[in-house]
Amino acid sequence: MMENDYEGAVEFYDEALDLDENFADAYYNRGLAFSKMTDYQRAISDFTKAIAISPEFADAYYHRGIANFDNGANYNALSDADRLISITPQDYRGYFLRGLVQETLGDYETALQAFDQAINQDSTIADLYVNKATIHYYQGSIESAESNLKIAERLHPEEANIYNLRSLLAFEKDSITAALKWVNKAIELHAGQAYFYNNRGLYYLFDGQMEAGIEDINFSLKQNSKNLFALRNKGIYYYFSGDKPLAIKYLKEVYSKDPSIKLTKKYLELAQEM
Repeated sequence: MMENDYEGAVEFYDEALDLDENFADAYYNRGLAFSKMTDYQRAISDFTKAIAISPEFADAYYHRGIANFDNGANYNALSDADRLISITPQDYRGYFLRGLVQETLGDYETALQAFDQAINQDSTIADLYVNKATIHYYQGSIESAESNLKIAERLHPEEANIYNLRSLLAFEKDSITAALKWVNKAIELHAGQAYFYNNRGLYYLFDGQMEAGIEDINFSLKQNSKNLFALRNKGIYYYFSGDKPLAIKYLKEVYSKDPSIKLTKKYLELAQEM
């Protein structure tokens, strides 16, 4: 596991379970390996087996909840969060997981309450402030977002998501130069995060760097072809390029799936008027 050889780790956990089929830690650790491999179904299955053997296994509830969340099973993740909170109410992770799910479900006020409860349990976790800042960004509360990001940076200055969100805040203020500066810092810290490239691609489009923009957007889509923000950005690229049919195609698809995504309606209407 420490060498990132997850398939090799699974083989050893298989051997451990051949020797003892009731070894809860082996199921748990194999579940972690499967999660790292993005094999969420098998990860969830292993965490469930660990919990069946050890019903108060808090770590297994947390990581099963994260796996459910990553797999799109939001209500299962919420159930795991509630169970974790009931087992260990002093553990910030249950509230953190609850906040993540509620944020995804669009219940921002409940999510903020959950993150605040997590902070009450442990105020040293930078991710909690980043997630609060993200919700404030969605709500248009720029000052609150920036305030939470300052706390996060003091706690963990190498957290890439801080600078990615700063780039989005700069873009909201029409400061493309600052947006590019911050997103490039995020990419320096975490070069494998597809969402950062997607955001940089958008900023490149508004900076007139069309080919650099579409290159980043396409790279992001290769990592996650269902990312609506990347599809929106591709639609904007085609609008700027004067390709009305493709601009409408991408922007209409995004708008039909999530009309709340910023810029989609504006550029769809502009494309239709071309």
